[in-house]
Amino acid sequence: MKPRMFFWAAFVSATLFGPAAQALDCGNAETPCVVDRGTYHMAMPEDGQAKGIVMHLHGAGAQGKGLLKSGLGRGAVERGYAFVAPDGYHPNSRFVRNWSVRAKGTSFERDDAAFLRDVLADAQAKAGVADMPVLLAGFSRGGSMVWDIACDDPGFAMAYAPMAGALWDDLPDSCTAPVNLFHTHGWNDRTVPLEGRSLRGGTVIQGDVWASLKILRETNGCDARQPERNSFEPERWLRHWTDCAAGRIELMLHPGGHGAPRGWATRMLDWFETVQADL
Repeated sequence: MKPRMFFWAAFVSATLFGPAAQALDCGNAETPCVVDRGTYHMAMPEDGQAKGIVMHLHGAGAQGKGLLKSGLGRGAVERGYAFVAPDGYHPNSRFVRNWSVRAKGTSFERDDAAFLRDVLADAQAKAGVADMPVLLAGFSRGGSMVWDIACDDPGFAMAYAPMAGALWDDLPDSCTAPVNLFHTHGWNDRTVPLEGRSLRGGTVIQGDVWASLKILRETNGCDARQPERNSFEPERWLRHWTDCAAGRIELMLHPGGHGAPRGWATRMLDWFETVQADL
């Protein structure tokens, strides 16, 4: 291409598509994006145009780059979202790749609530999607971090999708404001049982999923306590609190253990888009 033609093509691209159409200079598996408190990975739709952000927090011991090829990562990008996978990092923790979940008897080097805010702001700037919808999902320890953010900083995302992780003891008396949250858990999960479990001689206690849901129901104004309806699918049992004063809560149980049930990513993206359509 001649220099003048190249200049014109670059000008048209920048004029019509803006920053979101430009290639990312970081975010792939080998080159994470860097913010003051840590790193994250990111993938954009093929056309460079994103309509929002899907952020996924890995479990303890994992890394963000491993989620780039996950079902949620691929599905989010195919649907036109920027996919963001931050790196949990606490070098003095049992798991270096961990999250500073609020729990009695624990301490961490980094405030991950502040770190995730940094990541979101940086990713929004890179993708050109300020003020567009955000879904925050997470697995296991990452799922517990999602619960903490949903409870303490409800404006972080439009919707929350924790899996196999909930609030830890000491449980808060209440959450800050209503949210849209879809919790998924395995009936046979022995790593993070539905009722939680004691660790380190009882000094650290995983929270009870049912107790976490009760706190959020009260925050959302689900005065009837019981769900508006239940539904059943092959190997799925669901409860739907969709008639609360604000926000909605969904619970999906499956017969498996500590992992994602088949089709989880597609269901979460479908639900996220339903939340957007209902606003």
